[in-house]
Amino acid sequence: MDFKQYLDSCDSVTCIMSVEKKPDGGYGDIRILDGNKAYIESIENNPDANSDVAKEKVFVPNSLYTKYFPHDLNFEDFCYRSAVKKEVLHTYVHPGRFDIWFNLFFMPLQSDDENMGYCSYTYTVTVNADSELMSNISLETASAVLQSCIKLYGATDFKKSIDEVVLDIRDLCKANRCCLLLTDFEAETCRLLSDSHIKEGEMGPIENLLDDSFFKIVKTWPATIDGSDFLMIKNQQDMEVLRSRNQLWYESLKGFDVRTLVLFPLVYNGDTKGYIWVTDFDVDNSLKIRETLELTTYFIAYAIANYQLLNRLEIMSSVDLLTGVYNRNAMNNRVDRYTSGKMPLPKKYGIVFADLNGLKQANDSGGHSAGDKLLKGAAEVLRQLFYDSDIYRAGGDEFMIIAENVPEEEIEKRMEKIRLDSESPDNISFAVGGYYESEGGDIRFAMRTADERMYADKERYYKKFPERKRK
Repeated sequence: MDFKQYLDSCDSVTCIMSVEKKPDGGYGDIRILDGNKAYIESIENNPDANSDVAKEKVFVPNSLYTKYFPHDLNFEDFCYRSAVKKEVLHTYVHPGRFDIWFNLFFMPLQSDDENMGYCSYTYTVTVNADSELMSNISLETASAVLQSCIKLYGATDFKKSIDEVVLDIRDLCKANRCCLLLTDFEAETCRLLSDSHIKEGEMGPIENLLDDSFFKIVKTWPATIDGSDFLMIKNQQDMEVLRSRNQLWYESLKGFDVRTLVLFPLVYNGDTKGYIWVTDFDVDNSLKIRETLELTTYFIAYAIANYQLLNRLEIMSSVDLLTGVYNRNAMNNRVDRYTSGKMPLPKKYGIVFADLNGLKQANDSGGHSAGDKLLKGAAEVLRQLFYDSDIYRAGGDEFMIIAENVPEEEIEKRMEKIRLDSESPDNISFAVGGYYESEGGDIRFAMRTADERMYADKERYYKKFPERKRK
């Protein structure tokens, strides 16, 4: 076949890929046999000198493709499938090393060499995601993605819906395990959001692996994916590529006898929210897995980002941003849930009011920054004492504690410690009052009584130390 004539007839950026066939059914070298004018210009006349579109800036026909852009197992898989297995392929992707979306087409071409396969590789680009191109998928894939979307956005229980989607992905992949990890690269932490598996195997419970040493591996994943949109390990040949890129992770996977793997980052607005991780999957189904997960993970990342945003808003509405304890709004909501019957009131509970002494003096002498520092210190004192209870900032200098399942004598002991510590001018000082309910009585009565006792304690304190009384 006259490849040059074929290339000259293509208006879009197009090149011819050659794939060396191996006797065992695998493949060897993958080369760019030649390209049309638009393809060669995309390499030689790239306006971005720092771009990874081309590692070399002079195109030489029949060069290894890795001369011009990084080693990419996903790209190799498409070349192999098209050139050797004669599949017509299309995908729309956003590789991590680019700020644009690629609309990719692979067409098998006739070969006169039994040891070599050929295909054309054509692409167009869009700056932003094109919804029409993203939805240009098979009916079967569209059905699977739609099912996931309905579960993600139609349920009121986010965790339950995520568990169902992860189970669906495991079933789709015919895999032993599928799990979803949330990552925070700034805090250098990761946590398991969902896990679905048939058998634990050598890996054991995934929760047991999520320690600091595991995050050291997670930190290597972006570089291991190497700017592609995901990583798929289908055989020992792919595993050797992984070994050359990431010896640490390779040894870990071999230690747990993981032989096949799919890893998809969950990216929203350029921020990696986590990863979908599938092990021991059906390799023969890899194309369908790729097509489905490329789109499904897009919606999962959006759902996680939305869930995290709502959590942050909830925290902002219920937490006092200065001290870090719950705010008055959260206190009122909890009391309302008790009194309305939406939340069962515990039979035994204690209410403690603690009013900070000396806040006005701190503000007057050192400004509001001094007062803020005092409030933060006061909250920390209460957190250390009432580590097993919920603490609320009920007002400017007033805190309330709800202590469930804490014995009455223990609550009295802690309040007495506050009183004794408050007598020293070097310590943060409180007036405290409490009430203990052992029969599940009215919480508003308990709060009112504890508040009255707190004011009585304040009077006692200032009678004993009149020089500290606020002016």
